[in-house]
Amino acid sequence: MTRVMAEQLQRLDAWWRAANYLAVGMIYLQDNPLLSEPLQPAHIKSRLLGHWGSSPGQSFIWAHANRVIRSHDLDMIYLSGPGHGAPGVLAPTYLDGSYSEIYPDKSTDAAGMQRFLKQFSFPGHIGSHCTPETPGSIHEGGELGYVLSHACGAVFDNPSLIALACVGDGEAETGPLATSWHINKFLNPASDGAVLPVLHLNGYKIANPTLLARIPREELASLMRGYGWEPLFVEGSEPMAMHQAMATAMDSAINRIQEVQAEARRSGDPTNVNRPRWPMIVLRSPKGWTGPAELNGKKLEGFWRSHQVPLPDPKRDPAQLGQLEAWLHSYRPGELFDEQGSLIPELRALSPSGQRRMGSNPHANGGLLRRRLNLPPVHTYAVPVEQPGQHEAENTAPLGELLRDAIALNPDSVRVFGPDETASNRLQAIYEISKKVWMEEFLPEDLNGSELSRSGRVVEMLSEHTLVGMMEGYLLTGRHGFFHTYEAFAHVIASMFNQHAKWLESCIHHAPWRAPISPWNCLISSTVWRQDHNGFTHQDPGFIDLAGNKSGEVVRVYLPADANSLLAVAEQALQETNVCNIIVSDKQKHLQYLTLEQARAHVAKGIGLWSWASNDECGTEPNEPDVVMACAGDIPTKETLAAVEILRREIPSLKIRVLNVVKLFALTTPGEHPHGLSDRDFDSLFTTNRPVIFNFHGYPWLIHRLTYHRTNHVNFHVRGYKEKGNINTPLELAMNNQIDRFNLVIDVIDRVAGLGSRAAHVKERMKEAILANRAHAHEHGMDAEDVTNWRWNPLPAAAHAGESPI
Repeated sequence: MTRVMAEQLQRLDAWWRAANYLAVGMIYLQDNPLLSEPLQPAHIKSRLLGHWGSSPGQSFIWAHANRVIRSHDLDMIYLSGPGHGAPGVLAPTYLDGSYSEIYPDKSTDAAGMQRFLKQFSFPGHIGSHCTPETPGSIHEGGELGYVLSHACGAVFDNPSLIALACVGDGEAETGPLATSWHINKFLNPASDGAVLPVLHLNGYKIANPTLLARIPREELASLMRGYGWEPLFVEGSEPMAMHQAMATAMDSAINRIQEVQAEARRSGDPTNVNRPRWPMIVLRSPKGWTGPAELNGKKLEGFWRSHQVPLPDPKRDPAQLGQLEAWLHSYRPGELFDEQGSLIPELRALSPSGQRRMGSNPHANGGLLRRRLNLPPVHTYAVPVEQPGQHEAENTAPLGELLRDAIALNPDSVRVFGPDETASNRLQAIYEISKKVWMEEFLPEDLNGSELSRSGRVVEMLSEHTLVGMMEGYLLTGRHGFFHTYEAFAHVIASMFNQHAKWLESCIHHAPWRAPISPWNCLISSTVWRQDHNGFTHQDPGFIDLAGNKSGEVVRVYLPADANSLLAVAEQALQETNVCNIIVSDKQKHLQYLTLEQARAHVAKGIGLWSWASNDECGTEPNEPDVVMACAGDIPTKETLAAVEILRREIPSLKIRVLNVVKLFALTTPGEHPHGLSDRDFDSLFTTNRPVIFNFHGYPWLIHRLTYHRTNHVNFHVRGYKEKGNINTPLELAMNNQIDRFNLVIDVIDRVAGLGSRAAHVKERMKEAILANRAHAHEHGMDAEDVTNWRWNPLPAAAHAGESPI
C-alpha cells in the first residue's frame, strides 16, 4: 500500500466516521448536533427509535462505493436490504449534499443538521427504513427479501448501471432472497447492467444469530459459488485493515464486471457467451460496529443487543448519558465538521459530483427517465362481435398480441414477467417478437421448442417473488412491466403488492419530488371458475380482496367479461401512472358480448346497463325494474345472462335490468375511489328499493364491503365463491357455490315481491335442473351439451313458456 493510498484511506475513514456520527445522532439527538456544549438530557429525544446494528456497515459500503464511482466514473445506485437500516443510508445522502438539495431546510450547517437529526423516527417526519422520502432509494426495507430482485430489475436494459445491493444476513434467511440469488441467470452482459451484491454478515438478527454468519467460511463460499457468484471476502473489525480489504475487493469486483461486459459487447454475439460468474462481496463486520462495547456488563458491539438502540435510556440514566456522549465524541466530530456545521472540504471532495452521487442518481427517481409507452392501435386486435353472446374466443389471446407489438415498439423498455405460464395464460403471441431470456445452457431441442433466447423480453421463473421484484425494479427505474399469474397463487406476492402500493401512496403525499412511474400491472388468469380440472387447491379468488384495503388513489381492479373489454382495460391501465392494476380475466374461451367501441364506453363508465339483455325499458312509459341482475367477471356474467334468458321465457311479465361491473371500485363512492359512482348515478342504476341479485367473481362479502353505505344495500343479495369446490365440471362448480343460472332464478323468485307461489312451478323446475345437471356431470364427466354450448338468445316472451330449462 503506497503512502498516497494510505492517505486516501485515512480520509475515507474520516468520511465514514462522519456518517456514523450522524447515524447515532439520528437515533438519539434532538438538539446540540455538534456537541458544542456538554450533552444534557434535554438534548435527547423522549422516544428512541431506530436501528443502529447494520448502519455502520452500510455507510462503510457507501463510502467505498463513492471511491470507485469517482475512480471509474461509474453510474451506480445503492439498494439497502437490511431492515430498518436507514441511518446508514440517510447519513451518506446528507454528507454528499443530495438530501439538502431536496429538503433545503435540512441544510449543511448546524441548524440544518439539527433538523436532519431530529426528524428521524420522529412523529410527523420520516421512518426508520429507506422510505420513499429517502433520496437515492428505490427499495424500502419494510419487508425483507427483495433487494437482489429489485436490483436486477433496475439494471435490465441499463447497460451502464451498477446496482450495489446490500443483503442483510437476516434478510438472507427469507425465501424470496434465497431464490433471488438466481438473478445472474437472467442478466445479459451485452445489454444489461450489473448487480454487485454485498452480503453483510454482522452476525445477528433481532435476538438471534444468523445462519449464514455461523456456517463455516468454506461452506458459505461453496454456497455462493453454487448460486453462480464468485465471492470476495472482507472480514474483521479493525477499521484501517477493513478499509484496505474493502478497497481491494471493490476494485476487483468492478474490474471483473467491466471485463465481462466488455467481452460480451466486443463479441457482438452474446448467444455464444457462456454465463459469466459475476463477483459478489461478503462483508463480515461486528453488529453495531464502532458502538459501545457493553452496557451494565452485557455485551453490545458484536452482539444482538446492538440491533436497535444500544443505550436505551440516556435521558433518565446519567451513566448512559455519559456513555452516549463518549460514543459520539469517539468519532471526533470536531475534525469532521467546521464551526458552521458543514463537512470539511477535503471530506466533501470524497463524494462524487452531480448525478454520479448515489443520492442523486436519476435511476433512483425513475419517473424522470420514463418514456411514455408507445402502444399500437388497439382496434387492430378487436374481436368481431355482430350480436352479443353468440360466439366464443380466448379473452387473453388478443392481449398477448397487443403486448407483442408493444414490445416491438418499445424494444428496450417493456418486459413481461410470469412463472412459466406465458403460453398457459394464452399470451404466447409475444414469442413471435421476443423469446424468454435465458443465460444457461441450451440443448438442441430447446432451439425449436422452448422459446429461449439470450436477449428475450419475457422473464420466466417459478418464483413469483423474484419476478415481481424484478418488475418493480424495472418500473422504479423508469420502464414498463407486466406480470401475470394464476389466480389462486397471486397470494404469494400479496405482501409485495401491499408494499408497492404503500410506496406509491407515500410518493404522492410525502415525496412529490419523485416523478410518476409506470403502473404495476398484474393479470390474474386461470381463474377460480375454470379451475374445475385442478380442483379445490386452485380455487381462490381472494387476491382482489386485498385491493380494498389499499388507498383508492393507487389501486385499480378490473373484471372484464370478454376480450374487447380486456383490450379496453389494457388500453387505459397500461398508460396510467403511479397505480397498481389488478386485471382478472380467464384464459379459456368465453362468450363475447361487446364491440371494442362498446367496451371502451363500458370501461369508461365502470358499470354498464346492458339494454340488449334487459327488458325494463319495454313499452311507451319508462318502468322501474322488478329486479336488478348485476354481474362482475366472465363466468358470473354468462350465468347471469343464462338466468335472465330463463326468467324472460318463464316469467315474461318480469321487468329485469342487467348491469355489468368492469371497474370493481365503481361500486364505492368518489370519496373512496376515483372510479366510484356518485350516489345519484348509483341509485339510478341499482334503484333505491328493488332487489339486486349480484353474481360476483370473488368472495361475496367484498361487494357488501364496497356498497354497505349505499341507499339500497339492504336489498343486495350477493352470490360468489364460498369455498365449495373439487374436481367438478364448470357448471357443477358454479352450482356448488350458487352462482349458476338455476340458483339465480330461484334467488329472483325468492326476492321479488309477489312472485313466491305464482312462480312455484318455475322454482321446482330449477331445483330439478340442478339435480339433473349434477347427475349428468357425475355420469358423463362433463356438462350437458346445451349447457356447454349455451348462447344468448332472448326468445320472444311466451315462445317456450312452461318448457324445462335444461
